[in-house]
Amino acid sequence: MAETSISEDDRELVALGYVPSFRREFTNLSTVSFAFSIMGLCSSIAITINTPLLTGGPSSVVWCWILGTCMCLTLSASIAEIVSAYPTSGGLYTASAQLTPKKYRARVGWVVGWLNMLGQIAGVASTEFGVSEMIWAVVVIAKDGNFEVTQTKTVWLFVILFVVHGCLNCLATRWLARMASSYIFVNLGATILIIIVLLATTPRSEMHAANYVFGAEGIINQTGGWNNGLAFVFGLLSVQWTMTDYDATAHIWQVLLLLKLSNSCLFGCSEEVKRAAYAAPTAIFVAVIGTGLLGWILNIVLVLCSGPIADLPGPAGLAFLQIMYLRMGKAGALILWIPVCFTAFFGCQTALQAVSRTFYAFSRDHGFPDRGYFGYNSKLTQTPLRAIILCTGLSIMPGLLDLASPIAANAVFALCAISLDLSYIIPIFLRRMFQDHPEVTFKPGPFYMGDGIIGLGANCICIFWTLFVCVIFSFPTTLPVTPQTMNYASVITGGVMVLAFAWYIIDGHRHYHGPQSNIPKLKEGSELEKEDDEKNSVQV
Repeated sequence: MAETSISEDDRELVALGYVPSFRREFTNLSTVSFAFSIMGLCSSIAITINTPLLTGGPSSVVWCWILGTCMCLTLSASIAEIVSAYPTSGGLYTASAQLTPKKYRARVGWVVGWLNMLGQIAGVASTEFGVSEMIWAVVVIAKDGNFEVTQTKTVWLFVILFVVHGCLNCLATRWLARMASSYIFVNLGATILIIIVLLATTPRSEMHAANYVFGAEGIINQTGGWNNGLAFVFGLLSVQWTMTDYDATAHIWQVLLLLKLSNSCLFGCSEEVKRAAYAAPTAIFVAVIGTGLLGWILNIVLVLCSGPIADLPGPAGLAFLQIMYLRMGKAGALILWIPVCFTAFFGCQTALQAVSRTFYAFSRDHGFPDRGYFGYNSKLTQTPLRAIILCTGLSIMPGLLDLASPIAANAVFALCAISLDLSYIIPIFLRRMFQDHPEVTFKPGPFYMGDGIIGLGANCICIFWTLFVCVIFSFPTTLPVTPQTMNYASVITGGVMVLAFAWYIIDGHRHYHGPQSNIPKLKEGSELEKEDDEKNSVQV
């Protein structure tokens, strides 16, 4: 039964032009846990709640979260549909080439690949920076605010944490899978426990009224001049930043799952994961719905128990921790803050894991002038060590910018939602644009919404929604606009894409022709091994 399942998974991958080259170690629990972890519910809200709370007010925190969740559900459904049909290591990067005519495949793959890599690097860097700030916040609270956290301290801890995560990602796949299985329990457990304790420790008389949490009283415009509507939608940053990297399970599901090739059997392995085309979209859906609903409850409770908004974000600079400190006291806040930090730590672990697999796929397809150097798997650990080291180094660079200019560093971190979401809607658009083209064959996977009003509606809604939030996230959140308050995210995204296209025109088009099949290379290697065996037998 197990062998049949493995064979079906691998034959489907070969039909897409790829021989699996990673071990199948991730179970269903590991994959769902991985998806939950990369969104990092509790820690993501802890890092981002300052923006909606201190721009649009408490109502922005509550309503933007549930609005964004509903819209993200259409995006995740559209992505799950594509991932189910193309469960390959490159995720949506590889799928984009399959969804466009041959004439445009290289250019489309180049754009999607660079947008996805830019977004993932910005995402993992911003999350790691958040972890550093969360750890220093513990020191500030422990010393009752009598401790100064400098930029240098935050950046150096950021670098140390990245080195630790880089080393952990170099472990063999089976250890990564075992660690991933525990992520979901820490993530959900910490969130539920904080909700319960906050409600239990906040006197009923000190809880805010419903109109403050859900109504007009809770719209508190602190942008310095933007109208209430724009101040309100700035709160979307929290949910959009949290619910990114949907296709990470696709990267891990196929790229992390190494199959050992033997001389006698192309698809032999001792450990496996079943039904990849089912598991990846299932993990995406479970994570998005679970994160959305539980995150909404957490946001409501935080606002309900938040106390005077004038006291936020507090000496530690994190409103989430200040609310816990107000209601639980120093000891209780610090104890429960530990699992929140671990949640963020696990989120960085999985995010770095995912981005390294994207770089691996892009290098394998000669998207870099490295002759496939970073598209290599270590024989010792069966993981792409070179890509992991490269991604660790690249992800550290945005954090170092904070030493020179905190504004520039913040702009790089804001790239995450814009770049990733743009890379997601391109294959969704192509799926509809070229669905009747003779060179494009879309074979629906197990998860398929159909071509009717449900499928088409979800695709159209998520495309228009993504373009809308990308415009919103390009606005500076405060007025007046100065060099210190300017939002450079759109400028940096545009600049990187212009440079990437210039590189493609000058040199990239010579070696990059879109996602490439690895079957010919493996066949060639097998034939060489067979010839060597024949020569050895003749000599004997």
